[in-house]
Amino acid sequence: MFIIVGTGAGGAILARELALNNLPVTILEKGPYIKSKDAFNYYDKYNSSVDLLTTTCIGGATIVSMSNMVRALDEELHEFDIDLTDAYEYVEDLVGVHQLDDSHIGAGTQAFLDAGRELGLQTLKMPKAIREEDCIQCGKCAFGCPADAKWSGKDFVDEAVEAGAELVTEAEVTELIIEDNEIKGVKFIKDGNEEELLGDYVILSAGAISSALILRRSGIDAGREIFFDPFVSVGGYLKDINFNTEVQMAGLVIGENFVLSPHFSSFIRANIPDDSVTDNDILSIMVKTPDECKGYIDDDGEVYKTNTIQDIRYLAEGVATAGFILEKAGVDPNTIGSTVYRGAHPGGTAKIGDVVDSNLETKVSNLFVCDASVLPISPGKPPILTILALSKRLADYLKNK
Repeated sequence: MFIIVGTGAGGAILARELALNNLPVTILEKGPYIKSKDAFNYYDKYNSSVDLLTTTCIGGATIVSMSNMVRALDEELHEFDIDLTDAYEYVEDLVGVHQLDDSHIGAGTQAFLDAGRELGLQTLKMPKAIREEDCIQCGKCAFGCPADAKWSGKDFVDEAVEAGAELVTEAEVTELIIEDNEIKGVKFIKDGNEEELLGDYVILSAGAISSALILRRSGIDAGREIFFDPFVSVGGYLKDINFNTEVQMAGLVIGENFVLSPHFSSFIRANIPDDSVTDNDILSIMVKTPDECKGYIDDDGEVYKTNTIQDIRYLAEGVATAGFILEKAGVDPNTIGSTVYRGAHPGGTAKIGDVVDSNLETKVSNLFVCDASVLPISPGKPPILTILALSKRLADYLKNK
């Protein structure tokens, strides 16, 4: 039997692929099974010094993601003899990756795209996995999806269950059962009681933080390093742009050390002293950079992060470029401001070549990790598509085993 821990991008597609091949699968999810529109209630909080956006519920972080789908780390993974070309093509077809129709590109996003191109920046529509026929363009992508128009890991879990997989929710895996350096199962807490589940294979897909803690409690050192994409939102006043009701992050500017995407932040309005300015008058851009993996997770699960000079320089470059785009798009330059520094997409806690091999297997036989934990460096881009491709590759490997 295959035991899959977690239902984010990694765990969800693994469960689907294995279950559809008539293999016995049990999925353990720490959070509850919810409706996508309620996902905003399940954001996590790690400590007062790190504002890190992750969720604990069915689908993991994918359920509150923008469903952005870009390839990342191709050359870096080649160093570990990992070629994701076929897996990428399979996954992109499976989830329907495409650039949104013009019908779903609003005035704010179009202003971003036009300004980026006028400035000579590498500018394109963001590849996404959103069904336009269902999308109501409410601007609430980061809160879940009230119309269930975007792909999330929940979709694949539902398919896996239909194919015969067993899903156990609100089950927190605490420890691995290991004998003679071979995996035998997991221990987990359900309804306040400790239970055991035995299986032939265990795949940890609980996210970079939870997977690392489970490994560490079981004697496998992990989580001594962590990266997460630092980001801020930069924006200002552009009367009646109504960007807050658009599909978010539908455009992309790729810089050498950063990526930019139009993303509404209500915090920008608070920077503008004019009380007549409303959310309808704000155009803002998310600035996201790779970081140097200078952080760690302590034994209590709290996340600590050190910002290097390079981290700060990359963020400053992105912020300055975002300011140029905003001004070119018509935003009043006197109103441009920034949100506080936050983080997303934690990873690197169980790296390929360090904690796992190129098949994502640990030193414990038949124990695998497949989530952002295994990424060798910060991609500085949305990692969901890369995790899905790695997981598809692992699913094929496990089916062959």
